[in-house]
Parts: sequence; C-alpha cells; structure tokens
Amino acid sequence: MKNLFEAKTAQEIRERIARLCPTSQRQWGKMTAPQAMAHCSIGMEWAVGDRIEPRMFLGRIFGPLVKSQLLKDEKPMGRNAPTAKSLVIKGECELGKECARLSTLVERFAAGGPQGCTRNPHTFFGQMTPEEWAQLMYKHVDHHLRQFGA
Repeated sequence: MKNLFEAKTAQEIRERIARLCPTSQRQWGKMTAPQAMAHCSIGMEWAVGDRIEPRMFLGRIFGPLVKSQLLKDEKPMGRNAPTAKSLVIKGECELGKECARLSTLVERFAAGGPQGCTRNPHTFFGQMTPEEWAQLMYKHVDHHLRQFGA
C-alpha cells in the first residue's frame, strides 16, 4: 500500500499539489481547494507531532474498526466522509500559501521517516504505528487532491 515514507510517493503527492490552481473545481464536498489544502496540512501537523488533539468519544468506540477498514487495502477514501471539528476550515485561504505549507509538511514527514512520526494517538483512530500514519496521510491527501482533479 502506498505511504508517505516512500520517497517516490511523497514526490508524486507534491507534484499533484503543485498542479492545483485557482480554477480547480471540486467534484464533491463543500471545501474550496485552498481550504482542502489547509485541512490536509492540519492532519499532517498531527502526523509530525506539531499538533495534538484530544481523543474523540466516538473514536474510542468506532476508531479501531474504521481504521482497520480504511487501511486494509489500496481503495481510496470515500467521498463526503465526516471530519473532526478541528479539521473544518471555514475562512478564506490563499491557495499558493496552503499548497506550499502542505508540500513542506509532506516533505518533512517523508524525510523524517518512522522516527520523525508522532507517537501521539490520532483523535479518532487512536494509537497508530508510524506505518499506519504514513498510509493514512497518503490516503487523506490523495482523497482531497482527487476531489479537485489533481
């Protein structure tokens, strides 16, 4: 399964981020492209340990089951999945700035490898190995790039 510890996969994601433009139209969901990139950056900040979110009650109940289904194969994330409130971006964002921020975080995560990955639990999924974080971050960013045709 693809993950962001693979240099080739991280480079592919960074190239896809660079292809987004102000005219990129969403194919589902409510976020704009700049909001989606900001949203993905917050998730990456969790993965590198820059942000720590408390565990969600529903995640304690359903998180392990959902995680096992999400990470069991190459199947992309489904459309319109619910998101943690802390990942909801409401304000206006600037696309270039958000793409640069996300690209830098992807590069940092990939370069840090398993040793640079957070040991903190995911807010919904709970305890995760570095490999699970790398798979989840790939699937999450891929999901939002596909949302905008990149």
